[in-house]
Formats: sequence, C-alpha cells, structure tokens
Amino acid sequence: MGTDLFAGVAVSDLPRAIDWYERLLGDVESFDPNDTERVWNVAEHGHVYAVVDPERAGRSLLTLFVADLDTFLAAAAGRDVVPEQQETYDNGVRKASFADPDGNEVGIGGGPA
Repeated sequence: MGTDLFAGVAVSDLPRAIDWYERLLGDVESFDPNDTERVWNVAEHGHVYAVVDPERAGRSLLTLFVADLDTFLAAAAGRDVVPEQQETYDNGVRKASFADPDGNEVGIGGGPA
C-alpha cells in the first residue's frame, strides 16, 4: 500500500502565505486543489499545504529535513527569508526555525555540517 503525507499549516491570508512559502521552499511543484488551499510537493509522496483557517492560524508546527541545510538556507536567504533561530543538537543535527506571516513555526533540519 502506498502512502502520501500531507502536512498542513493554517493561515489567515492565502495569497500572503503563498508568497512566503514559495520564497521559503523555492521552485517546487505546487497546485491549488480549491480556493482555500495551496499544496507544495516537497518530496516524493510528501506535501506541505496551506489552508485558510483563521481560527487556527499561527498554531501550526512543521519540520522538514533536507539533504543540504546550508544550501537550503542560502537559497532561502536569497529570496529574503531567514530563520529566526538556529540550533545544533548534541548529535550534530541542526535546525533552523522560521515563522510564517501568521506565526506558524516551520523548522528546516539537516545533518551535521
């Protein structure tokens, strides 16, 4: 049985969220399943979606783990998106934390430098 993962973030303003997530994620395939959602294909069978839900906006948590964190962070910075915080765990794994316009936390993790 195949499985696809859809991880959602609640937002208050879809056009504003689309702009921010496209700058964070870069050139990844996306689609609009309806008038209140945008879906980005971030991995094979892995998707992130923004959905208009003002009552929940700003309370979502999402973490993606990328193959090359430094390259991802440099590309995001080139699109004017920078992390609010960066940390390195005892095992060397690193995480950069971003906040979207509603305050949803988006973590981008990567292996040791």
